[in-house]
Amino acid sequence: MSGTAPGTTQVPAPEHQEARGCLYALSQPPLMLFLSVIATLLLLAAVHDLYRW
Repeated sequence: MSGTAPGTTQVPAPEHQEARGCLYALSQPPLMLFLSVIATLLLLAAVHDLYRW
């Protein structure tokens, strides 16, 4: 008798799990939306400072 319960199978572990880096993180829509909002606010603040009397 093997050490597993009847009706279950053992799934082999993945040999190499691919590391996800910065480009994968930047491809996520919520992060890109957040970064674009922050960039827009910074741009508006810079333009406001340039053209303020």
